[in-house]
Amino acid sequence: MWKSAWILAIAPLILTLAACSGESSQTTNTASDRTDTVKSRRQLICGVSGEIPGFSFVGTDGKYSGIDVDVCRAVAAAMFDDPNAIEFRNLNAKERFTAVQTGEVDILSRNTTWTLSRDTSVGLEFAPVVFYDGQAIMVRKTSNIKSLADLKDKAICVQTGTTSEQNLADQMRKRSITYKPVVFEDVNITFATYAEGRCDGVTADRSALVSRRTNLPKPEDNVILDEVISSEPLAPAVAKGNTNWNNIVKWVVYALVKAEELGITSQNVAQMANTNDPDIKRFLGTEGNLGEGLGLTNDFAARVIKHVGNYAEVYDRNLGPKTKFNLARGQNQLWSKGGLLYSPPFR
Repeated sequence: MWKSAWILAIAPLILTLAACSGESSQTTNTASDRTDTVKSRRQLICGVSGEIPGFSFVGTDGKYSGIDVDVCRAVAAAMFDDPNAIEFRNLNAKERFTAVQTGEVDILSRNTTWTLSRDTSVGLEFAPVVFYDGQAIMVRKTSNIKSLADLKDKAICVQTGTTSEQNLADQMRKRSITYKPVVFEDVNITFATYAEGRCDGVTADRSALVSRRTNLPKPEDNVILDEVISSEPLAPAVAKGNTNWNNIVKWVVYALVKAEELGITSQNVAQMANTNDPDIKRFLGTEGNLGEGLGLTNDFAARVIKHVGNYAEVYDRNLGPKTKFNLARGQNQLWSKGGLLYSPPFR
């Protein structure tokens, strides 16, 4: 009798453990699915804007360029030793999250702001920030508009489905400034409407305004107001629940930052492999097995730097002093130079 009672007593515990075990197994399988899918496909599908010079833009030759593009190239380099093993898909602000949720794209690398609601309610898992930005407003020089207060009852163009729309509404409400929002789903139409003079101002991330201004008929006739009305940490994202896949994207981004910190560039990466510095040896995979923990080769970071360069190279190539944007790095400097970029240890 006591045996029967004992079995009945522990039965719920056994069932609970079995259920937990099953749940854990299912989670693990789900976490590895996207990584396995990308590996078997031998190609990364990357969601970008394709319409923001300096971040993701398609040139007349059909080639993609920009910081967001280089993030995807870095992931492809880490996985396949080939930065061109990518299919890019242009996504507008409205469709970008659905593309991640449905698995249409493996990674969203599209000047997307990391927010609490996006982290919890739209099925995204964010990688580290690749560009710290802030929202601003661009106006014509002849308008005599110097501040937000001067935009009272003015028309402001803004793209819907973005944090820019909500930030503008919040800031104007806080200041009790009435204005006329003119919203569009398409970013090109948003800026074209401003260029046609149908809006008194246009708002977006400051970097996007700097980028878009270069395409206006007379860039020098437009100014970006000094006021920054929000903080916009821009980061790539993947579908929530893919733990290993998220780790791969996360540590590839960190590799760009860490390489700059260690003084490793695309030009000296081969020579640096001969160093006696244990930090560099682990980073480049000549010592230890860090890559195996991600399901990659141990030299995954070396592949990234060889093909794409470190963060400074990526930034300078797309937004630096030798580009038409000449955008100062500011907050996007390494922590050791007063910026916000910081990588956890590769150990």
